[in-house]
Amino acid sequence: MPFYHKLGKIPHKRHIQFRKPNGDLYYEQLFGTVGFDGMSTNSYHEHRPTQVKAIRAQYSVAPKIAKENNIQSYRLRGFQVSPENDFLESRKIVLTNSDCHIALAAPKQSTTDYFYKNTDSDEMLFIHKGSGKLRTIYGNLDFKYGDYLIIPRGIIYKIDFDTEDNRLFIVESHRPIYTPKRYRNWFGQLLEHSPFCERDIRRPEELETYNEKGDFIIKVKKKDEIIEMVYATHPFDVVGYDGFNYPYALSIHDFEPITGRIHQPPPVHQTFETDAFVICSFVPRLYDYHPEAIPAPYNHSNIDSDEVLYYVDGDFMSRNDIEAGHISLHPAGIPHGPHPGAAERSIGKTETQELAVMVDTFKPLMVTEEAMKIADDNYYLSWLE
Repeated sequence: MPFYHKLGKIPHKRHIQFRKPNGDLYYEQLFGTVGFDGMSTNSYHEHRPTQVKAIRAQYSVAPKIAKENNIQSYRLRGFQVSPENDFLESRKIVLTNSDCHIALAAPKQSTTDYFYKNTDSDEMLFIHKGSGKLRTIYGNLDFKYGDYLIIPRGIIYKIDFDTEDNRLFIVESHRPIYTPKRYRNWFGQLLEHSPFCERDIRRPEELETYNEKGDFIIKVKKKDEIIEMVYATHPFDVVGYDGFNYPYALSIHDFEPITGRIHQPPPVHQTFETDAFVICSFVPRLYDYHPEAIPAPYNHSNIDSDEVLYYVDGDFMSRNDIEAGHISLHPAGIPHGPHPGAAERSIGKTETQELAVMVDTFKPLMVTEEAMKIADDNYYLSWLE
């Protein structure tokens, strides 16, 4: 839920004449969501953004399901996903349902010969390793380790990496991604109890404007297929825009944890929400300070949601034998909690340096064939004493 932003040159009213120095019109485009009821942006282009010259390849990128009705807890060793040169080919969906795809990626190269647009989903790219620049039709964002990049559906972008050593944790959401409602007042401003504020949200600052004609390939994702479309003009031809619908960045290191005398429930870690799942950030923080507190989480039955935890860094005190890049899946319908010995070890500890991203989905997740390639099939036995 970003706030109003404008960049470049715009007229003083929407939907009026806005002319180039030579007298020709700039071409206005309303880029909106949820019909005309959601967030939107008005942009102004050197050329009509509708000029398709050709439609080339069309191929499926739908995940192949290994376990459709899953009740088993899994650990996935995320860093075992092999690096690949191409950004799109590197994305491996490991968990999925009708609301979202959860993927891992280890791209080695920047996107140079095509642009990308996901019309199915808002995208959350979490940068575990690497740095670079997200280049979009609405301007650019520098990124580094620990950044969340939120890219609303339909935004055309490229991504430039500084090195070949990159690791991304990705959530593609078929529903819009917002900041949690309970952090906002009725005007949309983030409240005092929110663990982050508008100052932490980084907006595009660098608008690239190209007035070029030619053959420009945009790979469009629609209904789990990639469709290669050739446009007659450079898609980054925006001279200015304003509105609420644009990509933005938030660092997990700017998330301020909420703590208490006794163990706080997972919602205090919430960072983003949709009406189908939530995303939470576990960050370094002081532990519970009641004299008899048990900092480790209590056993709980997640009857209504599947819990996915992506481990980023530090020592995650509730788990044994967990490393950076691992993913734990605890499906709805069965209880889970700290590993044997974890509760006892946590007593007397004053702080944690753990760093992790959690996704709780309200519908069950299916396990894909890509997930089974990196799965610990015996993880569910790890609670036995």
